[in-house]
Amino acid sequence: MKIIAAHEHQTSAPGQNIIELPNDADPFTLDLAGVTRIDLVFPKFTDGRAFSQARLLRQRLKFTGEIRATGDVLIDQLVQMARCGFDVAVLREGVDMADAQRQFDRFKGFYQGDVAHPLPHFREAA
Repeated sequence: MKIIAAHEHQTSAPGQNIIELPNDADPFTLDLAGVTRIDLVFPKFTDGRAFSQARLLRQRLKFTGEIRATGDVLIDQLVQMARCGFDVAVLREGVDMADAQRQFDRFKGFYQGDVAHPLPHFREAA
């Protein structure tokens, strides 16, 4: 997962078709043709609906473009974001990038399946 600082995030980019999806919107209503990036919004860290949106976009709608977490993104949510299908997380102001990256160093593997590795650990070939 790529981690970027809040000041580096741009809501538009040349040559990209970007959708900013509020966390109360239904991903199944989207026309994903030509969409290259979807920004999912965490209005506050206690509201996790964007986790479900990301998982629906990846697993059921087979969206292969970039999914970006924006808003009130905390470092302790990053690993779960990656497991749900986010590619990029935009850290809120004042969060140390090195501290955020260390979250991924703490967890090397998981027993449960996720978006990137659908089979649980015990079902994977040895």
